[in-house]
Amino acid sequence: MKRTLLKNALLVNEGRTEAADLLIEDRFISRIDRDISDPGAMVLDLEGHYLLPGLIDDQVHFREPGLTHKGDIRSESRAAVAGGVTSFMEQPNTKPQTTTIERLEEKFAMGARSSFANYAFPFGGTNDNLEEIKRLDPRATSNIKLFLGSSTGDMLVDDQQVLERIFRSTPLVICAHCEDEQTIRANTERFKAEYGTDIPMHLHPIIRSAEACYLSSSRAIALAEETGARLHVFHLSTGVETSLLRNDIPLAEKKITAEACVHHLWFSDADYQDKGSRIKWNPAVKTAEDRSALWEAVLDDRIDVLATDHAPHTLEEKANPYLECPSGGPLVQHVLPALLEKHLDGVLPVERLVEKMCHNPAILFDIDRRGYLREGYYADLVAVRTDLPWTVEPANILYKCGWSPFEGQRFRSRVMHTFVNGHLAYSQGTLSDESHAMRLEFDR
Repeated sequence: MKRTLLKNALLVNEGRTEAADLLIEDRFISRIDRDISDPGAMVLDLEGHYLLPGLIDDQVHFREPGLTHKGDIRSESRAAVAGGVTSFMEQPNTKPQTTTIERLEEKFAMGARSSFANYAFPFGGTNDNLEEIKRLDPRATSNIKLFLGSSTGDMLVDDQQVLERIFRSTPLVICAHCEDEQTIRANTERFKAEYGTDIPMHLHPIIRSAEACYLSSSRAIALAEETGARLHVFHLSTGVETSLLRNDIPLAEKKITAEACVHHLWFSDADYQDKGSRIKWNPAVKTAEDRSALWEAVLDDRIDVLATDHAPHTLEEKANPYLECPSGGPLVQHVLPALLEKHLDGVLPVERLVEKMCHNPAILFDIDRRGYLREGYYADLVAVRTDLPWTVEPANILYKCGWSPFEGQRFRSRVMHTFVNGHLAYSQGTLSDESHAMRLEFDR
């Protein structure tokens, strides 16, 4: 049995940072202690490194099948591993969409063939697939994804009776993209009348407004409270929405939870002038005041999870006028350096970073034996240094689309090593060509 001994690291886990060694046997963490000795193990000295659980990203779009000119499971999972993300949940709005059990099984087969990080594929709800939702196995399916605002194809769930039946019919976590479609359409028509098709990019957060977000998320939360459904609100972008959330009960007992994404915590509407369409996301990046309110909610536990909503498009697509320009951007390679930058700025304690991107996703989705540094858990690990500055530039970007909204950004922290199921998948700039990724399992 292969053994790897990680020596002299600072382990960040369950609210504490302490020096210890960690022994990996096969896929698992077998021992955590001071001064472990194992003559038969491969030894990796991690003095000067933080050792974290591998990050779990609960919302990514890797674009396979059907949109693979933008990205695919192989390319984007390799970028994720280089960024310390060892598990992901890839969203259903591909071509074809993951809205039948047959399509879901096809996605799992793609993951098994191509992924370098552990994978799960949420099931997409529509106005007409409730019977498929009822057939899902909670032990094998991460969650249901609902688009309550503009999306691709027929995935917008805008039939209120169907929505209520979905909320009443599944024990699975319902993850919702919340923006009010009528508000967005009215705002779009108003600015089309003024600008035609070439609407200035800085009006994106006015079109996809705070009002649109609050109307939709408040309705979804009210419906969850009425039906008892388990609701997780994706990518909050406004301060006003944080007033809908609670922090007075433990996460394991919460029925309504929420996520914030790194781009809403990093950028503001002032950045549209320089970044333009590269920071065009749905929901939109909004004001600096919204960003500050989101950080406050992250730190006081009204927001439970951090994620990326990684969603690559080509630069050619991003160069289109506003109405033809797709929303989304690539982030999985840079989420950990970005959040560690906030740690070094004194905003986000490293223990809270681990809580929000490792422990809490594992709790929220009942993920089996991941998200912690614990004996008997899978050895998904990331070692980082916070004293090796580097700058994001095209030469070191691994996304298939070849660009990043962080281009030109100097980060002080660097991912040094990433282990996936005990296998050294990334080390000091080099990705392994051998995948040891697994399908995520759920302890339900």
